[in-house]
Order: sequence, then C-alpha cells, then structure tokens
Amino acid sequence: MKYFNEVLHDGAVSHGYAQRFEVSRVVYRNKTDFQDLIIFETPHFGRVLALDGIIQTTERDEFAYHEMLAHVPLFAHGEPARVLIIGGGDGGVLREVLRHDVETATMVEIDRTVVDLCREYMPGLSDGAFDDPRADLLITDGLKFVAETQQTFDVIIVDSTDPVGPGEVLFSEAFYADCKKRLTPGGILVTQNGVPSFQGDEVTNSYRRLSSQFADVSFYLTVVPSYVGGFMALGWATDDAALRVQTQADIAPRFEGAGFATRYYTPAVHAAAFALPPFIAELLK
Repeated sequence: MKYFNEVLHDGAVSHGYAQRFEVSRVVYRNKTDFQDLIIFETPHFGRVLALDGIIQTTERDEFAYHEMLAHVPLFAHGEPARVLIIGGGDGGVLREVLRHDVETATMVEIDRTVVDLCREYMPGLSDGAFDDPRADLLITDGLKFVAETQQTFDVIIVDSTDPVGPGEVLFSEAFYADCKKRLTPGGILVTQNGVPSFQGDEVTNSYRRLSSQFADVSFYLTVVPSYVGGFMALGWATDDAALRVQTQADIAPRFEGAGFATRYYTPAVHAAAFALPPFIAELLK
C-alpha cells in the first residue's frame, strides 16, 4: 500500500473531497469483531489508526482532540471525582483524564482489539494510563452499560466513532437519556460530534436530542489537522448553565493547581472554544 485514501464523510457517498496519506509501512491490518482496523506509518503524522476507512487518531496531532475532550469538562466541573469514558479505545482520553486528581476513571470500550493493538503499536497514546490503579477498563457495549449500571459519575466523555457501525447508537436520544441518569447533580456530558462543514446534520440532530434531556446544551470547538474540514465540534450538555460561561480567570487557578503542561488546551482556549461562528450556531436552530 503506497497511499491511504479517506473519503469524507458519508461512506460511499462523498462530498467530492478526500485526503490521502503517504504510507511508509502498514503496521497492522485486520477485521476485528466489529470493524476494519488498520495502523500505518506516515512520514508526517507518525503512526495512524483508522477504523472502517475513517481516520481516528494520529501520533502527531492527537493532543488537539484528546486534551479538549477531557480537560474542558473536567476543569469546568472543578472537582470531578468519578469519570466515565465511553469508547476511546486508543487510550488518549484516559491518559488526559488521569492527569487530574480523580478517584476513578471507568472506561467502557466495545472492541478489545482496539485497546490491545493501540497499546502494542501506538503506546504513546495511552502512555501507561491502562496500568494506573484508578483506571477501570470494561470491555462491553457502552449503550448497555449506561442503561444498566447504578454507578454515577461527575463527568461522562463519549469518545465515539462517527454515527455509523458500532458507534451509531451512541448518538441516540435513549443513550443520552441514560447518560443523564448516570450523572451526579451538576455533572457534565461531552461528546464527539464531527466536523460541521461536512457533518452539519450530526450537530443539529445531537443538539435536538440532548436538549430534550439537559437544561444547557451547546458545542465547543477544536481543530485537528487530520480531521479534515476545519473546526471539529464537541457536544456539551449539563443542567448547570453557569459551567459553560466560566471565564479564563475562573478556569486559570484550577489549571495552574493541576500542575501539568498541555500542547493545545489552556484556560484562554477553554473559554474561547465555546464561541461559535455563525455558520455553526445556525445548526443549533
């Protein structure tokens, strides 16, 4: 394989737009019980993970996604003790969550093969997080877990694939309703919601479904170069509207007290990420 081509973003029906990665070497490729998985090396992005032909993460720019998905809700909450991660088999979100002083980080991933292969071939993504005694890895269906567990969490992070294949149910109103039941008072749910330039319906549909369950629903933004199409939207849902409008000055003492360095996230970026350009804000109407 000389090149890996990703056609964006609707499976067999594209927008006439694609990206191509030069492949130095295919590290691993096979079908798991749930999806087609490939890990390959590139000259610029390092090792890259793709599932069902869609780029999931690269060694070069993963921090822009994982830091924002984890640190925005955790620093906004202020005192998160119990965190639930749905998906995220590569371990990047778990790594960032465990940089906080949390009691437990429960991770529910449906596909053990993703976890095992990322630990073997892309170990920097998790950076030892799976061996942290605070981490509790469960290999099961995230939809089933939130419907049946009696545990509650301060923050729930849904690090899912796009709403196709095994990730589709994680964008349903029933799933969001069960997440709401699993949150403590003042808890926060955040979700992966695609690239609005190409996946506007994903933002609109998630906004409507989340709004039926939560008092305050919006999106915040990050930019991940390998997620082609510009801004990436991350969903935000809570019943405490004050959490979303905290300023840089509100967040800064918590960030400084945490005592770790970041490559994308800062208190200033945190506050600014909730400012939506009009073309994205329109999708919420």
